[in-house]
Amino acid sequence: MEIKIQSFFIFLLLLSLFMIFSKHSAYPDYYFTVKTGGRWVLLQESIGISAMHMQVLKNNKVIMFDRTDFGLSNLSLPDGKCRINDDVVPIDCTAHSILYDIASNSFLPLTIITDPWCSSGSVDADGTLIQTGGDKKGEKIIRTFSPCDDCDWVELNSPRLFNRRWYSTSQVLPDGRIVIVGGRRVFTYEFYPKSSFQPDNVTFPFLAQTRDPQEENNLYPFLHLLPDGNLFIFANNRSILFDYKRNQVIKEYPVLRGGSRNFPSTGSSVLLPLRMTGEPKTPEAEVLICGGAHPGAYIKAQKENVYLEASRTCGRLKLTDPDSQWVMEFMPTPRVMNDLILLPSGDVLIINGATNGTAGWNDAVNPVLNPVLYLPDAAPSPTERFVVLTASIIPRMYHSTAALLPDGRILVGGSNPHPTYNFTARPYATELSLEAYYPPYLDVQHSKLRPSILTVEAAEKTLSYNEMFAVTFVLNLNREEFGIIVELITPPFNTHSFSMNQRMVVLNVVNVERLSSFGYKVNVIGPTSVNVAPPGYYMLFVVHAGIPSHAVWVRLR
Repeated sequence: MEIKIQSFFIFLLLLSLFMIFSKHSAYPDYYFTVKTGGRWVLLQESIGISAMHMQVLKNNKVIMFDRTDFGLSNLSLPDGKCRINDDVVPIDCTAHSILYDIASNSFLPLTIITDPWCSSGSVDADGTLIQTGGDKKGEKIIRTFSPCDDCDWVELNSPRLFNRRWYSTSQVLPDGRIVIVGGRRVFTYEFYPKSSFQPDNVTFPFLAQTRDPQEENNLYPFLHLLPDGNLFIFANNRSILFDYKRNQVIKEYPVLRGGSRNFPSTGSSVLLPLRMTGEPKTPEAEVLICGGAHPGAYIKAQKENVYLEASRTCGRLKLTDPDSQWVMEFMPTPRVMNDLILLPSGDVLIINGATNGTAGWNDAVNPVLNPVLYLPDAAPSPTERFVVLTASIIPRMYHSTAALLPDGRILVGGSNPHPTYNFTARPYATELSLEAYYPPYLDVQHSKLRPSILTVEAAEKTLSYNEMFAVTFVLNLNREEFGIIVELITPPFNTHSFSMNQRMVVLNVVNVERLSSFGYKVNVIGPTSVNVAPPGYYMLFVVHAGIPSHAVWVRLR
């Protein structure tokens, strides 16, 4: 009798889970079979530096760097190279940047000269990282890094940034230029490359209006390029729709309640997947903002060693609605300094951060070790959209980073809540390790559902706008009918809990053809315009039942 009762309750539990996850209509097979919270793998005990900034490149390398005035790192520069240190030591012969190889799990030291602390970055249409600003001698510097095996940093003497850009944000534009917005006590924006047709520096009053004079909590404003070609810009708790061509605010959205969201009250923001399926040809755009800190939290931590509980709210705003209103949801725990990472499954990973305090030197406590999976379409009830995943054992506090890799893993590094390197501090030492988080879709139990891309049938893997191309793939599962999704994901620049230029475009699938018992061909239409997906390099994933393939790099132009 007892066994029957237990079996009955187990049946009810499974039935309820099915009812919840089956509402995620795009990927029902995957969500019904989620049985684990993923897993963590330590890749490197030490990469020699703390990964404060991170960028995945088209050659399957990842560039990481911290700052040049931390002192001596644990990684020497090659060939006796040294630089004059800005602060801590007179001569520094150690590296503050590395190039990490994903396939071999190895890394090489790089030479960065001027201080890139709290800088911004974007990848241009050729795949080159354009890295802007920093502190002190680096505050007006433009640096470039080309994706090749033996390249190093190039620091441009000319042009230079017009204003100091410390805690600024950059965004790739539809015409291939990059706009750099804000910075500490800088209420302007400018463009790269420089143009004789555009002013070098444009006044932007919105940043002055949103600045708290004590906490300055509108640094690293959130920028997202929308499918109409305008910018969504969020600072502190306010946001606007902005026409950068005419320097005009088109619309101001309602205030997002629940605290401040930008540095040092650091939450995070992501533009949810843009779907090209169906009509209209211009997709809906919706933004998600999670975490942050309540007013006064930074001052309390700095001056009183009092660490206020962080915000546990997320706000969703459908930007393309005529009467846009924030819809509030609640994370399982409060979170500050959290990253939001778009997964190829269409979901959002909430990772890193703490439950109390703010960003800053030793200004937060109680790390959140469990990532959380946010299911944007799982159910109408906000409480059903969050799934707590397997915890790491390494706190990732101030200056931690996270990035999606082409194989679907999440690369996680950094964490240094100290003004210099401090490898013995307790409880939060300077962290030099590198981890990989394997989301549940990488579980072995899903291997039969995982597609494997064979070819992208486009010349030199170059896609054209609004034109059809084909992808052939293998699926170790004989099925007559199934859903296939093809999507493009940008490799964003991640620092201070915000992934600049992060973007997912779900393409319009025309049809799927069977080529053999396990071979298939999917015909797909490219993005409709440069506003939807700016020219450049993207990771192309094929997704079956919520399980993504290993990505293939393609170029869109």
